[in-house]
Amino acid sequence: MAFFLASAFLLVLQTYAAPPEFVKAGFGITLDPMDFDPGRPVNGSGDVASSPPPGTSKRAPHSIIIGVRKGGTRALLEMLDIHPEVAAAATEVHFFDWDENYAKGFEWYRELMPYSYPHQITVEKTPGYFTSALAPERICAMNSSIKLLLILRDPAERVISDYTQVYFNRLENHKPVQAIENLLVRNGALNIRYKAIQRSLYDVHMRNWLRHFPLEQIHIVDGDALIRDPLPELQRVERFLNLPPRIVSSNFYFNQTKGFYCIRSDGRERCLHESKGRPHPAVNSTVLQQLRSYLQEHNRTFFRLVKRTFDWQ
Repeated sequence: MAFFLASAFLLVLQTYAAPPEFVKAGFGITLDPMDFDPGRPVNGSGDVASSPPPGTSKRAPHSIIIGVRKGGTRALLEMLDIHPEVAAAATEVHFFDWDENYAKGFEWYRELMPYSYPHQITVEKTPGYFTSALAPERICAMNSSIKLLLILRDPAERVISDYTQVYFNRLENHKPVQAIENLLVRNGALNIRYKAIQRSLYDVHMRNWLRHFPLEQIHIVDGDALIRDPLPELQRVERFLNLPPRIVSSNFYFNQTKGFYCIRSDGRERCLHESKGRPHPAVNSTVLQQLRSYLQEHNRTFFRLVKRTFDWQ
């Protein structure tokens, strides 16, 4: 199946040439270290057995990874899956973000969670929650004391990753694509209505969450630091979730070929899924500076809201 998907993907790439900004001498495919294989069931949450393991049950999540899109939510969930006291949902639910799902009720949501033992905590992740206008109030109505995990990366880099994902999705579905500059700039000015930019206004979305949850219930994971050195970030998450320290340095190894850390647990190793390899565009420097300048004030406001700073350009 992997060979078939790879062959089909190459055929699409041959049929639809990439925009000029993707073609540079020596510019190869780079893997996004924030996204692990989304198809692999984690911690038994694939529910493939006809009956649940004895002593397990399905429960509403104790913690939710609320975002941000292209910030590293999949990597964070996969890394948390190393911990024996974490039961992670295998798929994104989009429960609090989609009205059609929310109308199905909390019982429907609970049934989508993995089977877990009494000593385990259940974790769900849906990146769209962070930018949803409705999710904070709805999650609070379900459980006002729930612990929230928010993983963020440099907002300008997040915009480019967001574009890249949409670009390849459209390419694979035979839809027209545009160069990133054509989306970032309209009539000579930065197109602040572009959805990828809107998603990177962290202060705007954080205000909405702080209306319903105290800052102490929202732990922010530095997505850029998670790439460079995952263990310290995971240890902070363990403490936030009141988990005993079980994630250790031997759970990670640096893959020289890929250029980032991969996971080692339960006697096996896993890295990025092959389908995650995507070339990122070389953005016009003037346009990139326009984007960074616009985001600077929003970043400063976000830093004040969360009472900490990040090393963003």
